[in-house]
Amino acid sequence: MTGAKRKKKNVLRGKMHPPHWEDIKQWWKRRLPILEWAPQYNLRENLLPDTVSGVMLAVQQVTQGLSFAILSSVHPVFGLYGSLFPAIIYAIFGMGRHVATGTFALTSLISANAVERLVPQSSRNLTTQNNFSVLGLSDFELQRIGVAAAVSFLGGVIQMVMFVLQLGSATFLVTEPVISAMTTGAATHVVTSQVKYLLGIKMPYISGPLGFFYIYAYVFENIKSVQLEALLLSLLSIVVLVLVKELNEQFKRKIKVVLPVDLVLIIAASFACYCTNMENTYGLEVVGHIPNGIPPPRAPPMNILSAVLTEAFGVALVGYVASLSLAQGSAKKFKYSVDDNQEFLAHGLSNVIPSFFFCIPSAAAMGRTAGLYSTGAKTQVACLISCIFVLIVIYAIGPLLYWLPMCVLASIIVVGLKGMLIQFRDLKKYWNVDKIDWGIWISTYIFTICFAANVGLLFGVVCTIAIVIGRFPRAKTLSITNMKELEFKVKTEMHDETLQQVKIISINNPLVFLNAKKLNTDLMKIILEGNDSSHPLDDVNKCEQNTLLNPLSNGNCNEETSQPCPCEKCSLVLDCNGLTFFDYTGVSTLVELYLDCKSRGVDVFLANCTASLIKAMTYCGDLDTEKPIFFDSVSAAINTIQSNKNLNKVSDHSEV
Repeated sequence: MTGAKRKKKNVLRGKMHPPHWEDIKQWWKRRLPILEWAPQYNLRENLLPDTVSGVMLAVQQVTQGLSFAILSSVHPVFGLYGSLFPAIIYAIFGMGRHVATGTFALTSLISANAVERLVPQSSRNLTTQNNFSVLGLSDFELQRIGVAAAVSFLGGVIQMVMFVLQLGSATFLVTEPVISAMTTGAATHVVTSQVKYLLGIKMPYISGPLGFFYIYAYVFENIKSVQLEALLLSLLSIVVLVLVKELNEQFKRKIKVVLPVDLVLIIAASFACYCTNMENTYGLEVVGHIPNGIPPPRAPPMNILSAVLTEAFGVALVGYVASLSLAQGSAKKFKYSVDDNQEFLAHGLSNVIPSFFFCIPSAAAMGRTAGLYSTGAKTQVACLISCIFVLIVIYAIGPLLYWLPMCVLASIIVVGLKGMLIQFRDLKKYWNVDKIDWGIWISTYIFTICFAANVGLLFGVVCTIAIVIGRFPRAKTLSITNMKELEFKVKTEMHDETLQQVKIISINNPLVFLNAKKLNTDLMKIILEGNDSSHPLDDVNKCEQNTLLNPLSNGNCNEETSQPCPCEKCSLVLDCNGLTFFDYTGVSTLVELYLDCKSRGVDVFLANCTASLIKAMTYCGDLDTEKPIFFDSVSAAINTIQSNKNLNKVSDHSEV
């Protein structure tokens, strides 16, 4: 037995190979994406647009940092710290090149629940008011930021645990309608939380189930206590912000640098408030003292972690889902890949490390990311440059913001949420593509409004899975025998030269969020492999016959798929006879596949499509209207391909 064990150990040792330097290097590049793009950074082409974007981003980071800190029920200066440290951490570990991480409205709103529950406003008089140990702030303010930092720390730890468990592959369960409804509902909550500042009403903190309705009930009961000066200043600020931002959007192609209206408004409002002494004359609430500098790091209070567990889970899930959708959107727009699991690590570290520097929970924000798009940012260098200007504000400019009216800051928050609030327009899209997705959007939004963002998110995911499980048993699949007979008929009628350029693929299952990514990965792999001219004809035909797509699996394509087709123009015929039902994610995947193949010079034709699929694809994407792409049968599609080929030959002959 001893000799057998030794022999087995020797065999195992022989199979184990020591890690090569290249493997270690690749591992570090995967975990530190900055090592991938920083050495290739082009100073001449990228530095100027990144600098311009960084300056504009710094304006947003400062204004939103102050705003979201107040939303999180902590002192405004901690929002400036939350705009600095998470951005640096994400630039090192994150893969989204156009994602601006920092303070975030949804995570701030969630952490505010823990802050107000554990350190309520009523306890202000019970704390020591003469203890100014950190930056001249009272114990009350330090206790509040301690709770918010604990939420950030535990939320980051949860995200890092999810990274270790490789749960990024499960993010396909969170569909686009669920994300859209959840973020829209959460944005509605944020707007509601700012009503007291917009109207100048003194009101207690209201949260919990149906808290949304209780807030408006309180406002209508105390409508006579509305401060007219605050209301007029809020309306004026909102009108100015909306008009100038719309003008910036209209003329962004003609003007190289957009007007930073947020910064102009803050300066103008602070100066006007200082000159007219609105704080004392009209009783207008202002931001107050903002201390200089950054305090030394301090660990969050670990004794309250169990008390903030619910909020930490909300921050971890909501922050990650919202940030990942922005990262995937930028990756799709600018043709690069994002690893879902690496994003767990990046955002986890962006919450854990800054929590030691008095930071509130962080995530990527839609407004800041859209700002990077519009100003032409190229890499995360833009975010790092913005951090330099945030540091200048922290050390030099911060005290000048003392006179900034709270109603102006609330107006900036409300207008900044425009991108989320206009997602109501998505309802028309979901109604035309898949009415079940429309119903999921409505129900998820209602749950988010009535309860909270994390509850709405969980409800949307569970509801989506339950509906798909209920629909799958009624799905019919296409027999592979029929597909072989069809291919045999095509082979006998067409020339070998034509058949070698045509790939016929049958989709034998419903196309929903569960298998949409897998379908896209498998089809692109088949197209790229089939375009290799070294393949013999029999191998290509065999590939066509044996293509079956797994309905309940999810694939991650790590390869860059932007390279052009290496050989002659070929055609792809998708037989959709087995595609019995679909959702918005599935239709979007088909449209993206069509556009991707079109950019590679591959013609795509869809056969045996239902009327609802044709309507959904036509509405969802910018399809080629000059050439027919939908056919009643595969044979009709093949005949069209043959006719187009003959016309091209005649055209080439005429040119010669």
